[in-house]
Amino acid sequence: MQYSLGIDAGGTYTDAVIIRDSDRKIVDSNKALTTYPDLLTGIENAIDGLNSKYLPDVKLVSVSTTLATNTILEKTGYPVSLILIGKHTLPANPPISDYIVVKGGHSVAGTEEEILDIEAVEEYALKVKDRVSAFAVSSYFSIRNPSHEQRVKDRLTELTGLPIVCGHELSQDLGAYDRGVTAYLNAQLLPIADQFIHAIVTDIKKRGIDAKIMMLKCDGSVIGIHEAMEKPIESIFSGPAASLMGASFLSKNDTCAVIDVGGTSTDVSLNHNGLPELVDTGAVVGGWHTKVKAIRMETSALGGDSHVWIKNRKVNIGPRRVIPLCLAAVKYPGFMEQLRSGRTPSRVQLAENIQPTKFFVRTGKKAPNLSEFENKLLGTIGTEPVSINDIFWKMETPISADQVDNLIQKRLVQAIGFTPTDVLHVLGEYTKWNREASVTGAKILARLTTMDEIELCRHIKKEVAINMALDLMSFMFKGVERSEIEKIIRGEFFSQFKVNVPVVLLGGPVHAYVQELNKLIDANIIVPEHAEVGNAVGALVGKGVKSIEILVKSFYTKTERTILVFSPVERKEFNDYSQALEYATEIGKKLIIEYMESSDIKGEDVIIDIRREDLTMAEQGGAPVETKLIFLGTGMPGI
Repeated sequence: MQYSLGIDAGGTYTDAVIIRDSDRKIVDSNKALTTYPDLLTGIENAIDGLNSKYLPDVKLVSVSTTLATNTILEKTGYPVSLILIGKHTLPANPPISDYIVVKGGHSVAGTEEEILDIEAVEEYALKVKDRVSAFAVSSYFSIRNPSHEQRVKDRLTELTGLPIVCGHELSQDLGAYDRGVTAYLNAQLLPIADQFIHAIVTDIKKRGIDAKIMMLKCDGSVIGIHEAMEKPIESIFSGPAASLMGASFLSKNDTCAVIDVGGTSTDVSLNHNGLPELVDTGAVVGGWHTKVKAIRMETSALGGDSHVWIKNRKVNIGPRRVIPLCLAAVKYPGFMEQLRSGRTPSRVQLAENIQPTKFFVRTGKKAPNLSEFENKLLGTIGTEPVSINDIFWKMETPISADQVDNLIQKRLVQAIGFTPTDVLHVLGEYTKWNREASVTGAKILARLTTMDEIELCRHIKKEVAINMALDLMSFMFKGVERSEIEKIIRGEFFSQFKVNVPVVLLGGPVHAYVQELNKLIDANIIVPEHAEVGNAVGALVGKGVKSIEILVKSFYTKTERTILVFSPVERKEFNDYSQALEYATEIGKKLIIEYMESSDIKGEDVIIDIRREDLTMAEQGGAPVETKLIFLGTGMPGI
């Protein structure tokens, strides 16, 4: 008997699941808390909780992770230099510190616009090579002719021996600067991906598992581990992609909407006929606009671990994630006494970080480049939770909540507070941790409102459900203002929104919100078995998917007609249009198969669909002057 192991390292939990290959049945699963800053410990804990009898027979391991996303958001990537070739249009203040623009680049026809200034590249590379870990290269219209990028890559490899990432290797879309950004971010992630994947491989082998290792991309497809090491940028948002694939598999619906309620956020996406809907323009992460194909999703910063806080008697939820009180009481033995005896701030002092149920604890992450005051402040926060009041007495000097917040943003300090997870503990609908801590926190916060603790918790639960409905309908009604949708959801009308596809809920205790959601929208809401580990399932059931576009285009001079074929690997000239089309078809199929085989998917298991779009000069049709061939290859990772 053979098995497959799926792993998802999420913001709050790391999930692991084992599926029997013969009938695709889930035979075991486990959840462990995600560990910061080292995700590997959480992954090890998740696997340790599985029945070890299955592990020797695991032949496929697939992973999804937030590592790439968090690295970009936290700005902790490795130093990289970007080399831009040609007439790039740069933003007013480029957010990249090490870059150079040199002469070169090509035209829309792939002809050389300017001679490549390779001497300027060499001089720059020798100047910066000791302070960077890699180079990124993007040339103007490299999607029409990548020769300048390739020449620079070859020369930089000779001069520095460092990894080089080219824009055309990651995207065939227009936008030379955005391709450069994508290459730049990918280069930043290379050492991190290498360390993470090496650690995963080492742990898998240590357990005696001889398996193929895959990683889920942010478009819902899987790639081999070697491809993942070369293109870690493609794993951003792989968590939401995993939830989409997992929901479809668990609910047995090829077409469905998915609401994934995590600890930090709620994500909504859509699967249609087994394939996810993708964004048209590329994923945006941390303010960077990339050319990475990712699933389209609606995301809000409200999850099971979002901080619930009170100001001016108003209940606020999020956007920050905190450790729930119920979990903190389990992790820190003296926390309950501290929670009961904590000082309640005056109403004028109340703010997000100044709450009677808000505490702080160190994460263990190293703290470079801190000011003297920050070091002193961090020294007052130890491995046991402390409140703002505790910090004040230890510092013996006035401090502001913003100063503590700065340490939270640097991931040096983690906050503890009341959350929707605590709400469900109070209401008795989910009691995994310490319910007494949740009840105590609810009573303390209720004193700051006009409600008692049960009313407060019911109110918070309803707000979470409203947010889920709002995210779903905002996704469905693309282009409609979110505020207008909210008016309808919150309004008292003799009508409500209807969703025409099944809505699958994933996440820990999502079953608790079904009744509330049914009051807000008319939909077939499904909470499938194993919904709590849906992302780990999704990491395992993703297909191998590769899309390639090849353009065949006629160019005319006064005396002759030339047909050019632009593929991701080369620019080729033809005199005959039918020959050009034949070549384009063959090279497209060849590139799909090569990609799949590099991702450990056998060529004979790949299905290739080809869509053709012709542009003609006459309205009635006639011979095409331009043809775009879109190749879509799909295949399941074989055992």
